Amino acid sequence: MAGTDPFRLTGPPPAAGPGGGVDLVRALLWTLLVLSAAANMAASYGGVDPWVNVACGGVTLLSAGALAVRRLRGRR
Repeated sequence: MAGTDPFRLTGPPPAAGPGGGVDLVRALLWTLLVLSAAANMAASYGGVDPWVNVACGGVTLLSAGALAVRRLRGRR
């Protein structure tokens, strides 16, 4: 066992497989979810027209649903 150290970083890192890397759609959906939830909260406390609050809530709901669907489909 003198020459086999599994924790030694001498070679190049392994290439990212199909599950690795950055998923741009997922990152955009999370950004949209956070921004629309913040806008929904600001619209709730700001006293703006109710349709603005409903629109922000709808975008929040759709982005959360899309993230959930992508997560569930990715398990298969």
